Amino acid sequence: MKGKICLSEAELKLVPSSFDIVGDILIFADFPEELKKKERVVGDLFLKRLKNIRVVCRKTKQYSGVYRTPKLKIIAGARRKVATYRENNCVMRLDIEKCYFSPRLGNERKRIASLVKPEEKILVMFSGVAPYPLVISKNSKAKVIYGVEMNPVAHKFAEENVKLNNRKNIKLLRGDVRTVVPKIRVKFDRVLMPLPRGAENFLDLAISKLKKRGMLHFYDFLEQDKLEGAKTKVVEACDKARRKCKVINIVKCGQYGPRKLRICVDALIY
Repeated sequence: MKGKICLSEAELKLVPSSFDIVGDILIFADFPEELKKKERVVGDLFLKRLKNIRVVCRKTKQYSGVYRTPKLKIIAGARRKVATYRENNCVMRLDIEKCYFSPRLGNERKRIASLVKPEEKILVMFSGVAPYPLVISKNSKAKVIYGVEMNPVAHKFAEENVKLNNRKNIKLLRGDVRTVVPKIRVKFDRVLMPLPRGAENFLDLAISKLKKRGMLHFYDFLEQDKLEGAKTKVVEACDKARRKCKVINIVKCGQYGPRKLRICVDALIY
């Protein structure tokens, strides 16, 4: 078999063992420079080994731009970047290159849904293709979930996904949260901020939309020994807004890089 796939013993040892799978698309975040001339061979190897995979991609550029999207190159399989992904009783369609999405947050989305009490009104800022609204809607008794997303492609897929899952309690709004959120004439029991980077710049807005004793879920990326920095951001934002807060939990949601974690601060806002 090694002869057929045309990789030497040394090259086989370089084949990445870490990757993401979204639907039937496999994505290598890191791909060795030494294997780039044989990327098609590597892709074909994974198509043979993983029968549920139809497309193999590698990132050529990490998350960047206004919408924090990656650049991807198809190295084997079908020539498409739209996937159908299933998670927590939900089905979602998305373009993996034009929409920010992390399959690694499936457990975190389920965790949030498990915290939701009946009849809650929830706001998801930076809602993307609507994974949080969908998982909450399908796995809780929330009254209504608002999702606000600026990326027009992600918003379009979100609308499709709401219909695909037959959800009646999700309201999707497209635009910059700074413009859209102040126009929502609702105070919320829970506000989520799953922005890939820089969510602290919108803490004032999130806090302003919370009821007294409302719950805030603030996401951040921090080095492993500096996790308290996220708590400080929330406390300082509450002080500026003349609101009190109690940090209930700091949850590790996954690793973003060497010694760098994605975390969520759960804070009760008074």
